[in-house]
Formats: sequence, C-alpha cells, structure tokens
Amino acid sequence: MIQWFPGHMAKAIRQFEENIHLVDIVFELVDARCPFSSINPEVARISQGKPRLMILTKADLANPNITNQWLSYFKNQGYAAIAIDSKKNTTGKYITKVVKDLLADKIDDAKERGFDKKVIRAICVGVPNVGKSTLLNQIVKRRAAQVGNRAGVTKGQQWLKSSDELELLDTPGILWPKFQNDDIANKLAMTGAIKDSIYHSDDVGLFALHFFRNTNPKELIDRYHLSEDDMELSDVDLLLKITKKVGMQDDYERASMRIILDSRKGKIGRFTLDDVNDLSTEEEE
Repeated sequence: MIQWFPGHMAKAIRQFEENIHLVDIVFELVDARCPFSSINPEVARISQGKPRLMILTKADLANPNITNQWLSYFKNQGYAAIAIDSKKNTTGKYITKVVKDLLADKIDDAKERGFDKKVIRAICVGVPNVGKSTLLNQIVKRRAAQVGNRAGVTKGQQWLKSSDELELLDTPGILWPKFQNDDIANKLAMTGAIKDSIYHSDDVGLFALHFFRNTNPKELIDRYHLSEDDMELSDVDLLLKITKKVGMQDDYERASMRIILDSRKGKIGRFTLDDVNDLSTEEEE
C-alpha cells in the first residue's frame, strides 16, 4: 500500500495542536473530487470543541451532482459545508460571509463587551495540493501564499490578514500516518495529495483508467482517440493501447502518468471518485 508521512507533516500536526487555541474556527479543506477520502482524521481529533467549516475545493473539476450529494451528506452529519472554485474572484467574500454567519453569536457577544470589530481567526488545514494557498490568496486578495499544483509546496505556517474582520493561519498540507485502504491511497495519489515519486505510476494509472472507463467513457475515447472496440479490452491492454496512441511506444509508466496528469487538469472530464452510496454503516456512524 502507498504510504507517505514525512517528518515535516508530523511537525505540522504538532504545530496545529499548539495553535488550535488561538483560533475561532477551523477551515477544513477537502478535495471535491474525493471529499471523503481526503478527510484527515487528525483534524477532527485536534479540532474538538472548535467550530469547523468543511470546504470542498476544486468543485469546478468535480461532478457537480455528486458534489451536491456530498454537501447534503456533510450537513446531515452536522457539518457546516460549502463547495468552491478557489479561482473565482468572489470566493473570498463568500467565505467571509459564511464564517460571519457561523460565528454570529460570538461576534455579537464581543460587541456587547465593547469590541466594535471582532477579528475572526481561522486556521486552514487539509491534505497536500487541496488548494489551500489558492484559496488563501483569493481571500486576502494578494499573492501571499505560495501556490503550486503539486504536493508539499507550503512548508511552514504563516498568518495572513484578510481584512479587519478575518485573519488566517496557513499550514502545510498534512496526511495521516496510515491510510485505511488501497482505494483511499490511490484516490489521494490520483488527485495529487501524494508526492508523485512515492508511488508506482502504472498502479495509479490503471486505477484511474478503470474508473474513467466506467464513469467517463466518451471523454476517455475522445482524449486518447480510442474506438468503441478498444473499450472492451482489459484495463492492462487498454493502458498499452493508450501508450501507443500517445506515441510513447512501450513506456506504459510514462503513459500512466499522462493519464494521471490529464485527469487532474480535467482533460478526461469532471469526476468524483467518492460515492456517497458506497459509505458503509460503520463509516456513517
């Protein structure tokens, strides 16, 4: 099974524990393409007693109907939950409004005690490459956080001031010491939460190919110039077919990475790897 928990993540979790008392609310970012698999169980453990806003990022890359199902699921579980396209200019204002509504009682209490403007302090946490820095830059309206479409760009913690009403603590992307199963590991790898050099690209490429042939067959055919007959091939034979179609001869590992990168960029269509209906009774409890 894929596992990736470098030392800087253990340090980030310790810093999260040390700073939780400084904030009013936790922004828990999960990837809308795998909203259940990208929930870090460490966040729930450390955030006990603090309000949490579940933010489904990269919603523009996810299946919109399934995103709505996940929002309903999270809200039924007692979460405050929203879905966003972090690149939209209106995202910052939207989140500030949501947070003020969530913490309205606390803000009113501060005003009653003589504080005209209660500054809300939030901490942003999530798996690597979930879009934290892009979101923070939208909220603070400047390029304050380093952005990169790969795991592990943010290395340290930093406070960012959005306005007189909101301050944000950015944190590095954090995973947890052991993934529950191979599916979760593959989903995190496919969406970019795990460093690409950690896993075998053909394993994750085959996982992605099996998923897309069942959910996005037309997009898969169009992207790699396949025929309907090609879709009857086994996953392995289909990967070999695509390898030749993209001019990579027999380099199926390189072709696998092409499929992974294409999926991340939305070139095989919008998709969501987690299905609400797949949750077991145990998970729902």
